[in-house]
Amino acid sequence: MRSFVRATLEDGGFADVTEAANGFEALRLLPRERYDLVVTDINMPDIHGLELLSFMRKSEVHAVTPVIIVSTENAQRDRERGMALGANAYLTKPFDPEALRATARRVVEDAQKRAEGSSPSRRDKQ
Repeated sequence: MRSFVRATLEDGGFADVTEAANGFEALRLLPRERYDLVVTDINMPDIHGLELLSFMRKSEVHAVTPVIIVSTENAQRDRERGMALGANAYLTKPFDPEALRATARRVVEDAQKRAEGSSPSRRDKQ
């Protein structure tokens, strides 16, 4: 699935895609740089996606990084829990590759607009 997500994003113009084999590896990678987007599954070895999301939302660096959850968990309570923890979108597997690309573009663009709107130079011009 990671390879499929990676190929889908790269085909959609996302140039630098980093993969983590599990939640623990994702936690080790996050401090190394800022990411424009994180795509996570709920069900991962070691640390599941909701724990990863919770960690990110508590992190000063990654609190506003857009997160898309992709999961086989399709119960409404799973979706609500992910969104309540701060996910920007939730896609149920299997999903259409174009749905992932469109969702990724939308959440990244939304995050960029929020960042531009909150920057001091932007506020001074309003």
